Amino acid sequence: MAQGKYDIDMTTGPLLKKILAFAAPMMLTGILQLLYNAADVAVVGSFAGKEALAAVGSTGALINLIVNVIMGLSVGSSVMIARRLGSHDDDGVRRAVNTSMLVAVIGGLLVMVVGIAFSGLFLSLMATPDDVLPLATKYMRIYFIGAPASVVYNFGASVLRANGDTRRPLYFLIVSGAVNVLFNLLFVIGFNMDVDGVATATVISQVLSAIFVIVAMMKMTTASRLEIKALKIYKQEFFEMLRIGLPAGIQGSIFSISNVLIQSAVNSFDNSSIIAGNAAAGNLEGFIYVAMNTFYHAALTFTGQNYGAKQFKRINKVLAECLITVTVVGLAVGMVIELANGQLLKLYTNDPEIIRYAQSRNAIICPTYFLCGIMEVMVGMLRGLGYSIAPMIVSIAGVCGIRIAWIYIVFAADPSIQSLYMSYPVSWLITAAIHSVCFIAVRKSAERRMLAQQC
Repeated sequence: MAQGKYDIDMTTGPLLKKILAFAAPMMLTGILQLLYNAADVAVVGSFAGKEALAAVGSTGALINLIVNVIMGLSVGSSVMIARRLGSHDDDGVRRAVNTSMLVAVIGGLLVMVVGIAFSGLFLSLMATPDDVLPLATKYMRIYFIGAPASVVYNFGASVLRANGDTRRPLYFLIVSGAVNVLFNLLFVIGFNMDVDGVATATVISQVLSAIFVIVAMMKMTTASRLEIKALKIYKQEFFEMLRIGLPAGIQGSIFSISNVLIQSAVNSFDNSSIIAGNAAAGNLEGFIYVAMNTFYHAALTFTGQNYGAKQFKRINKVLAECLITVTVVGLAVGMVIELANGQLLKLYTNDPEIIRYAQSRNAIICPTYFLCGIMEVMVGMLRGLGYSIAPMIVSIAGVCGIRIAWIYIVFAADPSIQSLYMSYPVSWLITAAIHSVCFIAVRKSAERRMLAQQC
């Protein structure tokens, strides 16, 4: 099978070097994305007021709830393509790429319709304060106009990642993100717009990113090349993508439901400073998450390719090296942000009350976030082996069940913001432990299944 100049052969050679080569550009991509998002929040907070900052910050959990089912399918796409690449099935790769990209177009249009039609209703159900609701609704409705482009980009990026190419998505983001920041400044400062300016700039950058990834895929010289005229949903590939990706999407959406409940609990304080502080702190914590999340994708993709190549001993090495790297990165970035967050939060706001509320969240989340990284690596390993139902059930019961129970039991007894935030590390620790037990059982089962197919 031909290999593109940006691709990585994950089935031979030293693993750690290749995992880092895969993860580093992806990590930079995520960090740049967050820097651009932080610029959105900083521009709104500095030039459009506290209510606008709270409006943008309060929509994240709801946006994720709406888009996660479709985005979860991109996980199925990535695993499906990685397996076919590992087993050198060129025809299978072509069918998988064509199916994935057509599903992306259709799914993106569905997300747009749902997002525009129901944003106001969902925000009201989340107890969004009256002074924030109109701006939050306006932001979401404009944001979802760009949903088809966002979904197409993410599916296209998943195809590139399955090939080991994490560099070009970084290049695309450098350009589209810079455009986003420039339009933020133009619309908000130059044209005196508020959240509508930030949302419009985001839509423009999403469309630009989608164009970049489509052009890149059309120019590929491998079996992963995109041919617009050949787009078709193939039954076998579609159902394989659903089998792996739909549980991932459902899990992501139920995660979002638990986060929506937590956001609703934050909103219940009816204090825009608390909501704004929660948004600013969440933006800083996002840097830890994206740094660790790259190793989830590395675990997923390296395991998928090595499963396709029947390299089971190598899968064990993938697990060990991804766990070590995600723990080191999570602890390092978490402690840096915790130590420097007093200064970093001033990039979002100079309001001392907002900063105080943000610091109360960072003090709990930043030192413990590495537990989330360990949990996600275990999920990536399970999905790379083709098991998606088990991690979905464990994650829903562990993370979501614990958080929901926490809100109605612990938070109800101690309705403080610190009590609410403690639900995060507790749920990560318990769920990571259960995933580890599942992997031990699933790893042996997957090898037996593959050997049985060879006989």
